[in-house]
Amino acid sequence: MRNAFKTVVASILLAGGLLAAGQALADEPYPSHVVQVIVPFPPGGVADLTGRPVTAGLSKILKQSFVLINRPGAGGSLGASMVVNAKPDGYTLLMALASVSTNPEADRVAGRPATFELNQLVPIALVSADPTILMVRAESPYKTLADLVADAKKRPGEINYSSSGNYGTYHVATEMFTHVAGIELKHIPYGGGGPALNAILAGQVDVGLLGPSVAIAQIKAGKMRALASWGGKRLASLPEVPTLKELGYNVEYYIWSGLFAPAGTPEPIVATLRNAMKGVVVDDDFKMVMDKLETPIVYMDAPEFKQFWDEDAKRLIEVVRKIGKIE
Repeated sequence: MRNAFKTVVASILLAGGLLAAGQALADEPYPSHVVQVIVPFPPGGVADLTGRPVTAGLSKILKQSFVLINRPGAGGSLGASMVVNAKPDGYTLLMALASVSTNPEADRVAGRPATFELNQLVPIALVSADPTILMVRAESPYKTLADLVADAKKRPGEINYSSSGNYGTYHVATEMFTHVAGIELKHIPYGGGGPALNAILAGQVDVGLLGPSVAIAQIKAGKMRALASWGGKRLASLPEVPTLKELGYNVEYYIWSGLFAPAGTPEPIVATLRNAMKGVVVDDDFKMVMDKLETPIVYMDAPEFKQFWDEDAKRLIEVVRKIGKIE
């Protein structure tokens, strides 16, 4: 009897100790250890280039290490699914592009279960929103967009272009243009923006899209030439490059980048991240890096970002449905 009593007492004390330890962990200030920020693409693309100063800024403001981790695959779905399946404790975040909006629908169009759903992510902050830019190598015969369109009409499906992956930002934006222009280009998907850029430079494809920060670096290096941008107006950093709209094609598209947390993340942690991002975007070090990237900061806090994301996703999902199943 005495041994049984001792066992019961020991169990109660152990349970109490575990509860106390759990409460102590719950009471720890956030963040109390390293935070992973998943970029679902290889190094060298827009999400990677933007994500690095974001993680540096969050580390500076929150006095804890925010580490960027590249997890490419499946057009961004692999990294996004890692985040939505992570414990919603603020220690696994996602730095995503507009393609996150189309990933679930792309799965459905392909006849497979979606690897994640949009409602499994909570927007924290929009960081940037740049128009895509149509690029060719410096030695390309295409001097203007009109040259490309004329040749594409003569040789439908023979001119190829690179993208960051099926239904990704570059793929969707290009298909929006080809539909309006009445031309057919051959799509060659790669595993991210970096590999897509390398394919253009290596002559594996004829044309491709890039974000402004990457495009400007290639133009300055004399390696590539811009034919048109997908923006509503000409970029201040590329004033000589016309928009598709002014060339007669009613198309507008932006590669936006934003920070997300898994759904279910406690509101105090979400609030901490939101407040920190407000500080990041006005930090001099962050602004200096973004200036060097020639990427304008387009900041939206969570409520405004959520509304923007809902509207943008609805539009892009319709484009994915028009593209249809890719064999």
